Amino acid sequence: LQPGRMLLIDLEKGRIVSDEEIKSEIATRHPYKTWLANTQLILEDLKPVEPRALRRDVSLLDRQQAFGFTQEDTKLLMSPMATTGQEAVGSMGTDTPISAMSDRSKLLYTYFKQNFAQVTNPPIDPIREELVMSLVSFIGPRPNIFDLVGNSRRKRLEVRQPILTNGDLEKIRSIGHTEDRFDTKTIDITYASNEGAAGMQGAIDRLCERAEAAVAGGYNIIILSDRQLGPDRIAIPALLATAAVHHHLIRKGLRTSVGLVVESGEPREVHHFCCLAGYGAEAINPYLAFDTLLDMHKRGELPAEVDANEVVSRYIKSIGKGILKVMSKMGISTYQSYCGAQIFDAIGLKTDFVQKYFTGTATLIEGVGLEEIAAETVSRHADGFGNDPVLRNSLEVGGEYMFRMRGEAHIWSPDAVATLQHAVRQGSWQTFKDYSAQIDSETARAQSIRGLFKIRLAEETGRKKVALDAVMSAADIVKRFSTGAMSFGSISREAHTTLARAMNAIGGKSNTGEGGEEADRYLPLPGGGKNPERSAIKQVASGRFGVTAEYLVNSDVMQIKVAQGAKPGEGGQLPGHKVDATIAKVRHSTPGVGLISPPPHHDIYSIEDLAQLIYDLKNVNPAADVSVKLVSEVGVGTVAAGVAKARADHITISGYDGGTGASPLTSLKHAGSPWEMGLAETHQTLVLNGLRSRVALQVDGGLRTGRDVVIGALLGADEFGFSTAPLIAAGCIMMRKCHLNTCPVGVATQDPVLRKRFKGTPEHVINFFFYVAEEVRALLAEMGYTHLDQIIGDTDLLEKRALIQHWKARGLDFSKMFFKPHAPHEAVHWTERQKHPIDDVLDRKLIELAKPALEARQPVSIELPIRNVDRSTGAMLSGEVAKRFKHKGLREDTISVKLTGTAGQSFGAFLARGVSFELIGAGNDYVGKGLSGGRIVIRPPENTKIVAAESII
Repeated sequence: LQPGRMLLIDLEKGRIVSDEEIKSEIATRHPYKTWLANTQLILEDLKPVEPRALRRDVSLLDRQQAFGFTQEDTKLLMSPMATTGQEAVGSMGTDTPISAMSDRSKLLYTYFKQNFAQVTNPPIDPIREELVMSLVSFIGPRPNIFDLVGNSRRKRLEVRQPILTNGDLEKIRSIGHTEDRFDTKTIDITYASNEGAAGMQGAIDRLCERAEAAVAGGYNIIILSDRQLGPDRIAIPALLATAAVHHHLIRKGLRTSVGLVVESGEPREVHHFCCLAGYGAEAINPYLAFDTLLDMHKRGELPAEVDANEVVSRYIKSIGKGILKVMSKMGISTYQSYCGAQIFDAIGLKTDFVQKYFTGTATLIEGVGLEEIAAETVSRHADGFGNDPVLRNSLEVGGEYMFRMRGEAHIWSPDAVATLQHAVRQGSWQTFKDYSAQIDSETARAQSIRGLFKIRLAEETGRKKVALDAVMSAADIVKRFSTGAMSFGSISREAHTTLARAMNAIGGKSNTGEGGEEADRYLPLPGGGKNPERSAIKQVASGRFGVTAEYLVNSDVMQIKVAQGAKPGEGGQLPGHKVDATIAKVRHSTPGVGLISPPPHHDIYSIEDLAQLIYDLKNVNPAADVSVKLVSEVGVGTVAAGVAKARADHITISGYDGGTGASPLTSLKHAGSPWEMGLAETHQTLVLNGLRSRVALQVDGGLRTGRDVVIGALLGADEFGFSTAPLIAAGCIMMRKCHLNTCPVGVATQDPVLRKRFKGTPEHVINFFFYVAEEVRALLAEMGYTHLDQIIGDTDLLEKRALIQHWKARGLDFSKMFFKPHAPHEAVHWTERQKHPIDDVLDRKLIELAKPALEARQPVSIELPIRNVDRSTGAMLSGEVAKRFKHKGLREDTISVKLTGTAGQSFGAFLARGVSFELIGAGNDYVGKGLSGGRIVIRPPENTKIVAAESII
């Protein structure tokens, strides 16, 4: 039984029906080919039509400004797409405000975050599984799927991919002249500018009425167009117009009678197109994006060797690839399935606004409604058609992806980076307090959700302040800290080992990331102590780079990376120019070849699969904890509850603003949610389900100060992960060039010349963590508590800051996050160990029988029966081999094991070199998972009639 195939057991006839016979019978049951020929019209087959001209009284620059284009949009996003046919790649994550907290006018798309699959179902690999993915879209009325006779079947227009050129759109607009079954209606989505922001509500209502009337009048394709934008016309945001019409027609029972096409100057990046598709657009014509690219080409801003038509073609290709990648994050393989699926969470939008226009979309924090969205739209319109001298001849700088003067605010400003580095290098507590005050001030200026929180001190809660000497020591607090999963490869050996040395020195933990670790860093010191460069946390990611039995036994925590904050739903990415000979050896790959991990773990397609991998890892290294890394999104609490039941010892909730060495810019900005939301939901769900005491809960992604740590604890965290901040302490200057291998300070490069410039020391990182711990102590004393455990999950100590004057943030409501579950008999922090059923596994017997080999390298032969309850057989034995003999293991067949029966799951997992398994019988899922040099032979019993090669499921 192979993927995509099936077997039918016919009990009445006593036979097995093959896949080919099943499908052949179904395929010939009706005249599908004839039906398709009669109802399918392909856009490419229609005659070309001359595109319509834009209004001549509106310049390109005015249009761009009215739709919010920035210099970053054209240079960082659109230019790479038009020249390479690929999405632009960036690094270091995001540290700008969410849209509901930004001082600047934001497009509506940015209030929505892409959903992604984690644990409960797998994402798809859009690169290696491209065969099962499709961008084909059908425009027009949908047929009745229950009408097998075909009387109600109506004609539909097929487009190969949903991004329409101007010529494609005109074919659709005039299709009624050539095809009598289609009637197209173009509806203007602009309204009179003299109505201002207050006029948008009425304009949307009129738009919905016109769309309903058009369908009632027999039109079966509606084009929503903002081409009439001008000084006298304001465009309703394309996403709002599309979603409003889509849901209005659904409520009226008319949506399946019409196709929706969007003609807009607003969309230009992948996320914009995904949002439009998610809320009902079957095809999109981004006419202003095309005009912008052609203008850039004309002015010589794009390579001369790429002609104008090719520029548009490559841009469309890159948008298509990006849409496929976003679809794949949720395990969706076709555009038709994604269209109207609303796979998004709203961040900071009012519930009544969302329920009216984006019905069914989850929104966790209240805030912005139609009034503010309209005000932002009018503000952009004024930028385009006003008299601001700054915008007279050029676009705004943007500043979303890197710090720019007059651009979007960043928490990691050049001044903040410099102040932190001065503090840790000079050992100055006062300078660190200056840094911390600066960072906390930035967050308080509506830079992040927690910036709007107020921590209630002792005088506000009726407690008494405590003396600082009575508070838990900084040395105890830093043991709860770890550095984030930054791989060897994404950062240099010098940076990687500096972090490891620092964390080992203070009793915290460093994380290998998903790139493996050099074996010499496992070697104990001559006196027998642990190597100071050994990372305590060994990550197991989907690519399994460097994951061997030796790697696992040299860990204190084995972390399964299900998702990464900066790019959830995608695999890790290391550009080929960073894969030198050393990196390739550690990752067991080829020098110079880029490495992209698959989005899914191919042995985790369900919560049961995750439980099995946890069991496998625990068998290899029973002394280590197993951690699972998830990313914040609405619903992550339910996933975390399943992970706790799968017997994970530790759960990490990562925020969307975590750093990364390389990621598509779309993912950096538009996937996942702030950790405050995911952490609060996870803690609440675990407490309500009686699971909180079983797992240590860690938060990471953008932690910078002691205040961040205390807020993390109040929302439910036991432990805290830091990535960017300790990297800055070690020398990073936030150039955001990690993916280019050109880091000028030797942090994120493999270039031997640049690596010599690395000046960081473990002491710099140690200073940072102790300063943070001292801030935590001071806050605890002010709150009247002596220990972090006393405040974990106590959201009564948090409240929304009073007198928030921000024109958007003042309406935000955090009551759902501040909800405190009533569970009087449940622990609210980690208090007990998970019970892993590994005391009586078959490997215990194997290890006992293999003692001559383990202690004296003497060959041993073992024969035992095996049953399907014997899971992960060989994993614990291999762990013992790896501890004693490293990855080199023993001589081949030193431990020869013959087993008879049906093995359970993960037979021979991580089997070490020198161990040979022969199974007479059958294996279950995951045979040979993580094979580390061992040998596995499976053969059927001698008297069986089964042909082994033909009996694989």
